[in-house]
Amino acid sequence: MPRLPLNRIAAPLCLLASLAGLASCGVSQRTPAEPATPPRTSAVYVLTPGATVALAPNASIKLERVNDSRCRTGAVCVWHGYISYSFVLRTKAGSTPFVLAEQMPGAANSATQQGLRFTLDGMEPAEPPAINTAVPDYRVSLKVELTQAT
Repeated sequence: MPRLPLNRIAAPLCLLASLAGLASCGVSQRTPAEPATPPRTSAVYVLTPGATVALAPNASIKLERVNDSRCRTGAVCVWHGYISYSFVLRTKAGSTPFVLAEQMPGAANSATQQGLRFTLDGMEPAEPPAINTAVPDYRVSLKVELTQAT
């Protein structure tokens, strides 16, 4: 097998090393700029009674209690009842209590407080519990949206 002169092997290796060095110094092809990621303006949180969730460094939401007056499965009732959720929003401006409900007279499933919109997004259990059963473990999904710059 014929031997290649050292300069014929070393020249391509030196060229590769030089290109690698240039790339590490910032001399490389430009890639198009990626679009900026939009700021997060909404999120969904799942809360249980007594639970608090941090929304921002100086803001939190707490599910104070669940009021379930729905007619229990298997019971005879004069009205169907409703389920409502009592929340407290805490910010550096203070505490603001509010109630959300699907079918409660005088209440709504969404409310705006201190530049944030809160909307019921789901609940467990969705149906009233059966008669003569223990109080269920309630969970509510709450959608929180930024409505104005804070």
